[in-house]
Amino acid sequence: MTKYMDYMISPYPIRTYEPLVDPSKLKLKSLAFHSAGHLPGRTLQRVNSVFAHWAFVMITGGEGFYQVNDGERQKVVPGSWFCLYPGAVFNYGPNRGGFWDEYYFTVYGERVDEWLQNWLNNPEQVKHGITDDALLHRMEMMLMLIDSNQPGNLDRAAMMLELFLYELVVQIEQTQAGHRGTFTLKIIEDLSRSIYVQQKPEEIADRHHISVSTLRRIVHEYSGYPLNEFIHRLKIAEAKNLLLNTEMSVKELAEALGYQDMFYFSRVFKRVTGISPSSYRKRGGNS
Repeated sequence: MTKYMDYMISPYPIRTYEPLVDPSKLKLKSLAFHSAGHLPGRTLQRVNSVFAHWAFVMITGGEGFYQVNDGERQKVVPGSWFCLYPGAVFNYGPNRGGFWDEYYFTVYGERVDEWLQNWLNNPEQVKHGITDDALLHRMEMMLMLIDSNQPGNLDRAAMMLELFLYELVVQIEQTQAGHRGTFTLKIIEDLSRSIYVQQKPEEIADRHHISVSTLRRIVHEYSGYPLNEFIHRLKIAEAKNLLLNTEMSVKELAEALGYQDMFYFSRVFKRVTGISPSSYRKRGGNS
């Protein structure tokens, strides 16, 4: 990671990441990172810019605009995300005299073409979603994996980015559809994205403009579990993934998932899986 001041971009320290790993050491050949970064308080606008690689840009604060070629000047607000890609000219950035907080991930590989052909539609349009602690945590985790410069972690970060983008696209599709089944899935997706943060049922319900009792009913009808138990099971599913694919200690991953008491986390893990976290890791996921 390079962390430095560049007053042409922002009055705050910015972070940029450029992996130094030999591409031949990556197991995932169809998707790799060219660069990534976090630009808090960005004030710089880009004019008539062209790019050699495909990039995903998420705005978590501030406002601005995005324009492809001579198309419509689209509004960008917190929670907006957009694409930069070869073969077009871009004008974008925070409003004059303003700022925005930006995360970006620049990638290359054949998998990007699959995204564009199959589910990442209309890349020239700004997409609008929700910015919350869970989203920020996932982007920070990807940056941490990229910064390690370990081939395995770079592969993991690439797969995380693919899932991250896919979930954002699904969220948009669900919002647009607007029927009850889609609304249910939207809530489930929200809960799935929120496993790294502690949230009260009231906060989740307020975000979807429903009562807590309605939230509990929707989750129970969907999963067969009470709300708290369903959240536990989402977190344990993620814990299983972290145990097998990271070197985080049981205490570290328990805290990351919102369990302040490692022993309580271990009890929940064993109740759900029938095996302790350490045994699960030692057995490579085999119960």
